[in-house]
Amino acid sequence: MEILLSIAIFLAFGFGFVLVNMLVGAVIRPSAPNPEKVSIYECGEPTVGSSWVQFDLRFYVVALFYLIFDVEVALIWPIAVVFRDHAGPALVIAGVFLALILVGYVYEWYSGSLDWIRSTANVRAPAGVGGLAGARLGTITTAAEARRLARRDPEMVEEERATVGAPS
Repeated sequence: MEILLSIAIFLAFGFGFVLVNMLVGAVIRPSAPNPEKVSIYECGEPTVGSSWVQFDLRFYVVALFYLIFDVEVALIWPIAVVFRDHAGPALVIAGVFLALILVGYVYEWYSGSLDWIRSTANVRAPAGVGGLAGARLGTITTAAEARRLARRDPEMVEEERATVGAPS
């Protein structure tokens, strides 16, 4: 019971602190809107065209991989600092750490997450591929290509086989 009371007091003070600071800021900050201040911009540049576009999710995958390898470098730095004084243990720890990162990298590579293939949304389907499969797959014409895609999206390949009758 005592711990719940201390958690409630902590949360109340936390929320109160944030609320009071936001209210004080709203009261004392100047308000001088003008068209330039309220205009929409992206990275300091005016927008061009509509902002309602389909954004390719592969950019997020690349950003996540960058983040992973950026954190990896930050975590290797302490090992590099102590390497001069404790070379053996630092080398073992660094080896294990890099092996784990390498296993994750190889898995992502094999699973196809690192493939940067063109979207087939605006690509015409080849002759003989029609229906839903032609609209979604567009460029799959051989069993080898279907197997390559199966690593990434097995359901899509099953639709292709059902629609076109592609060999296994």
